[in-house]
Amino acid sequence: MIEPRYAEAAEYIRTATAIVITAGAGMGVDSGLPDFRGNQGFWNSYPMYERLGLSFVQAANPEHFEGDPHFGWGFYGHRTNLYRETTPHCGFHMLQSWIKNFNLDYFVATSNVDGQFQKAGFPEDHILEVHGSIHHLQCTVPCHRKIWPNTVEYQIDESSMRAAEVPRCPKCGKVARPNILMFGDYSWLSKRSAIQEENFDDFLQKNSAGRLVVIEMGAGSAVPTIRNLSEQLGSREQARVLRINPREPQIRSPHFSFASGAVDTLTSIQENLP
Repeated sequence: MIEPRYAEAAEYIRTATAIVITAGAGMGVDSGLPDFRGNQGFWNSYPMYERLGLSFVQAANPEHFEGDPHFGWGFYGHRTNLYRETTPHCGFHMLQSWIKNFNLDYFVATSNVDGQFQKAGFPEDHILEVHGSIHHLQCTVPCHRKIWPNTVEYQIDESSMRAAEVPRCPKCGKVARPNILMFGDYSWLSKRSAIQEENFDDFLQKNSAGRLVVIEMGAGSAVPTIRNLSEQLGSREQARVLRINPREPQIRSPHFSFASGAVDTLTSIQENLP
């Protein structure tokens, strides 16, 4: 059995000029967040939806905010509460220490909507949330293009997955929704993520000639946005991707493949850093 290339990966981080952290849903598993892998994975976390016969795609459908907003906010209000209560795992802080110790320019690109990178201390202007954020709201209509912080407190009846109250648009009074790109979405306001993407593009242009390391964690192939981004960045001259995924670690040479979770892998790399 070939030993994982922890020392070689550590050397690449130590000698890099910039780092891109790419992350999917698996990044939050070590913090205790659920991994919605397939319907069974979703139902293990939300057995009430199995009783209702609803998949993750059906529960996360934006149509609920128009047809039955208390039900729509049952799911997203519950997730908002969960993310607010979650403490980011130590892997986030290991990454921050590498950025500081090796004087790395850096950026985060994530499909997660949980805000855990901000909560761990990564600055807002160094993060791209490609699917938006649960911590921001927009009008469901939408009657205007404004996006505002989600400061609402949610009370959820977990037997029915219904929210007691729902947030409202301050302009028209209609139901507000999370500023998240959902399945079958037609009214998501992408302005906030578009500004983040401009910041990311500026970062990539500034570091176009450098030695780039991409650390990808918990990004699956079912929705391959993050995996594709990592591989695209990895095609740059001098770039290397560290793909960390216990189920789908495969990536072509000369990149690095680690079939384990984020904390375990980052800790092993840390042990090989000076």
